[in-house]
Amino acid sequence: MTNIDWDRVSKGVARENKKMIWRPYGIPTVMDLEHSCFHDAPISKPWTEIPEQMIVSVAITGAFFRKDQNPHQPITTEEILASAREAAAAGASAIHIHVRDEDGYNVLSPERFEAVIQPLHEEFPDVPVDACLVPALDGEWEKMSDVLDSGLLDAAPINSTATYIGDSLFVKPTPILLEKTRKILEAGSVPEIAVYTDADVSNADRYLFKSGLFKSGAIWLVLPALPGCSPMENPRQMVAGLTRTVEAIRDVDPEAVIMVCAAGRASTHLATLAAVMGLHIRVGMEDTYYKWPHREDKLTSNLEAFQLAQQLAEVVGRRVATPAETRAIMGLKSRTEAAASR
Repeated sequence: MTNIDWDRVSKGVARENKKMIWRPYGIPTVMDLEHSCFHDAPISKPWTEIPEQMIVSVAITGAFFRKDQNPHQPITTEEILASAREAAAAGASAIHIHVRDEDGYNVLSPERFEAVIQPLHEEFPDVPVDACLVPALDGEWEKMSDVLDSGLLDAAPINSTATYIGDSLFVKPTPILLEKTRKILEAGSVPEIAVYTDADVSNADRYLFKSGLFKSGAIWLVLPALPGCSPMENPRQMVAGLTRTVEAIRDVDPEAVIMVCAAGRASTHLATLAAVMGLHIRVGMEDTYYKWPHREDKLTSNLEAFQLAQQLAEVVGRRVATPAETRAIMGLKSRTEAAASR
């Protein structure tokens, strides 16, 4: 243990007359966050990297979670539609759709997609709707094509990835990645680049941007924190991982529109970090069944997930983008204009 020379300390206190050094040159103003008394140039301005509008997309159910993991998980077509309606009515910026079969497994069924999405378009014509179309089984490529050709979708993700997600190997071979992108564009929809690790950003750069298929200003979905994706098992990993991925995207696509998914245990804390960074977010029961990373509380509905996002937007001084504003940010035409151009 270090011994302090208290006699020397006492003499120093006496020499300083028991006072800190204080020279208030700016009197009568002692502290100003915006100006200096020595010149008239501003020293602090509002941050320009934080847009007021924040897209909050709600992903209703996804392909994986079942009712034994979360009893509130929407599974049937009726449950998915009801949950999507609830979120849209509450002011969600956009809706992301998967549909399930009778056994609760993800399915590419044009009929089921239409049963969910068409009523949403009729009731909420401005709300952008995208859907995850991942052809993994025989015949699903043709069904994916049918859904795209139907004009139901405003956008659809493409996954520039090769990774394990949970206990499943998930790989998009490059020819499939390119051809699916072409089909989305031909259908008049907007392709969204879905990345799960920073390596996926490199794949997108090599195959989508350097090929000329994409230009700067693309829509990106960042989906970390699930098993097999960018690890976020603690706050330090979460901050470092998201920052690295976003920086990698900005290097490839300086004008990128980046939406971060509240995924895995990181959940709402990850969405909070994204909101603070000026990014957009996706919440909902597709990507997590946890409300918070440090507790076991489970989401009771997609409406609850959206309401948490509304509170988050208010806390960080932003607001949830309207569906019309979301269309403008994503470069989407109105559904009437899109139908006329097909």
